[in-house]
Amino acid sequence: MNDDYTMMRQFADSWGLLGMLLFFVAAVVLAYRPAAKKNHDDAASIPFKEND
Repeated sequence: MNDDYTMMRQFADSWGLLGMLLFFVAAVVLAYRPAAKKNHDDAASIPFKEND
């Protein structure tokens, strides 16, 4: 059992960290891309829209 823990710990310290970093970078790029501005502006104005 100790060997399994050590193997998983080494994976998390190397490839797991790289995977989480790539996911974070992709999320930031998608959030700040110029084409997303309209969607962010629409979402920001939802509380101010009147219900019919």
